[in-house]
Amino acid sequence: MQMFRARFGRQIVAEFLPPARLAGGRTKGTKPPKRRGSTLKKERVIVPCDGMPSIPRKQALAEFLAGKGYWVFYPRYRGAWESGGEFLERPPHLDILDVIEGLRREVRELAFGQRFRVRADEVFVIGGSFGGAAALLCSLDRRVKRVVANCPVVDWSILRTAEKAETSNPNYAAYIREAFGQAYRLSDRNWKKLYRGDFYNPVHHVHEIDAAKILMFHAQDDPHVPCESVVKFARQTGVKLKLLRTGGHLSTDMIVRKYWPELQRFFKS
Repeated sequence: MQMFRARFGRQIVAEFLPPARLAGGRTKGTKPPKRRGSTLKKERVIVPCDGMPSIPRKQALAEFLAGKGYWVFYPRYRGAWESGGEFLERPPHLDILDVIEGLRREVRELAFGQRFRVRADEVFVIGGSFGGAAALLCSLDRRVKRVVANCPVVDWSILRTAEKAETSNPNYAAYIREAFGQAYRLSDRNWKKLYRGDFYNPVHHVHEIDAAKILMFHAQDDPHVPCESVVKFARQTGVKLKLLRTGGHLSTDMIVRKYWPELQRFFKS
């Protein structure tokens, strides 16, 4: 299935798919949602948030979710990949919220100018790892109904240990620039904001978190995001945590597909 592209807030490029029922077809292995009489069906939107560093590859997940009846908007953070700007110049979850805000207006597909109207009656955000932090922080916004955070970074105090595990380069931002080129326009100054504790850091907002809006997944043997930090965050906030014994740094695609019935009940609750 070919994904469309649109631009939000002038800089953010997002791939998107309409629900299969609106696209005139359906994803293999799924059934189109049933219409109930003349009642206008709610339009639901899911926004997946990428990890970092990573390659944008959630297109198959987007197709799966569109096949389940959701609009899917898959953005690139400012300063990453196709989007303009500088990475981490501002907290990345604000880029996700800019996309959600953009749905209030007509969405124009970039290649041929096709226009779409999205009601966005209910908005859900799904993110893993670095993108898990974005998802958690998006939960603070009233426009977001539910959030799924998979192996999320909840506290950037893990940063120095994580950097050492990833590379022997003492300057992690330099490593990102060398390994990914212009895929991330990342300065040392912007990277160091993560050390402050109040920038893009879910633990800084523990007293604002609405636990009912969030479902977290984590594996005890995750080598990148310490299990202890996520368990502590869950205890502090009351957020439901589904803790798996094994699985390492869990794939968001795998989590969504494996636990879809549970996620769907959570979205509807």
